[in-house]
Amino acid sequence: MNNCCPDVPQLTDRDLATISQAEQISQLFKILANPTRLRIIHALAKAQSLSVNALAEQIQMKTQAVSNQLQKLVAENIVQSKRDGTFIYYQIKDNCTALLLQRAWCLAEDTGLLVKMTATGAIDE
Repeated sequence: MNNCCPDVPQLTDRDLATISQAEQISQLFKILANPTRLRIIHALAKAQSLSVNALAEQIQMKTQAVSNQLQKLVAENIVQSKRDGTFIYYQIKDNCTALLLQRAWCLAEDTGLLVKMTATGAIDE
């Protein structure tokens, strides 16, 4: 997961984002700023590939609701689908997506929005 975009410049080496670039990047954050989509991405990061039924079961939502969110993630090139016979499986298209969720989770903990957990899942007091 840490091998995200190895052949592109680091953020500090890039020119300051143009207004257009900033607007396009903010669109990505808008797509990701949905609790169901974040849970889908987290489930896919953990399992690597899941059917819509398995995803719905894992995040405890109706299949149709999960399918609707998957369509949006596929349309934005965040998730991709692969057919295996009559089943369709979904997976994260780019490792940067899971890394971004991991960094957002870390930031949420560091800013106090989430309770910090240790590496074993216990609450860090």
